[in-house]
Amino acid sequence: MKARIPYRRLSAALLGLSLLVSACSNGSGTPRLSERQVKAQAMFAERCKTAGEKIHKTVENVEGIYLLKLRPDEINRGDQFALDDPYGKDSAAEGYIEGLLRGSYQADPTASKNSPSPPHGYLFVEAIDPKDAKRYRFTGRMEEPWQTNKAYLKGFKRFVLEKAPATGLMPRYGLTYDDISTGEERDYWIAGSSLKVIDLQTNEVLAERIGYMMDWAQGSRVGGRAPWLMAADTACPAFASRHGFVAQRGQTLRFVEKVLKPSTY
Repeated sequence: MKARIPYRRLSAALLGLSLLVSACSNGSGTPRLSERQVKAQAMFAERCKTAGEKIHKTVENVEGIYLLKLRPDEINRGDQFALDDPYGKDSAAEGYIEGLLRGSYQADPTASKNSPSPPHGYLFVEAIDPKDAKRYRFTGRMEEPWQTNKAYLKGFKRFVLEKAPATGLMPRYGLTYDDISTGEERDYWIAGSSLKVIDLQTNEVLAERIGYMMDWAQGSRVGGRAPWLMAADTACPAFASRHGFVAQRGQTLRFVEKVLKPSTY
């Protein structure tokens, strides 16, 4: 079950109407921000003073990592008070695991376009499956389904996630995330995120990234908006000046690789 804050929800219809009114020209042709937007922007700017990456130690030649926490089954597009870390999301469910594996990023042409130097990825990822509380090792491989199924175009390739019970010692280095939003921040459509890389033998935090994002339209769904997706355009550290939710793809791996350098074989 998602963690939630027992704060009142804003009426989407009334909020959308107020935003349309506040965005009207003030006579000089300049859009006018509402008091809510002004306060939200000031709060966001203050939070951004503490945002950024802190890397205390790096490790070379890492083959695999351990995930202390998995992502929810669905992407949060507009649930204002669900503490599921909208800033830090890459993709949902097993897609989060897949995105950390070697070859998956290169297999996604859309993701590759957003990075001039695609990350390498790890040979394996391990995690506890909450369904049975057992530890599994996830790996990936490329396959060419057209060779056995002629419904696929010749030359088509796809990345396949494979899962098997883990044996032996778990990986030394782990990754976890937390939603660090407060009730007041969420009331103004601001989401805070912490992403940590941890040495699980010593419990030492090797690195941490703190990030914040804000929906400038304060939850409006006018025109079919998805507030948390749009909030990725207003983020620190920034994803992209426009369509930031697309650039969110692969963000976890890009950060973790700065700390845990993947093996090259």
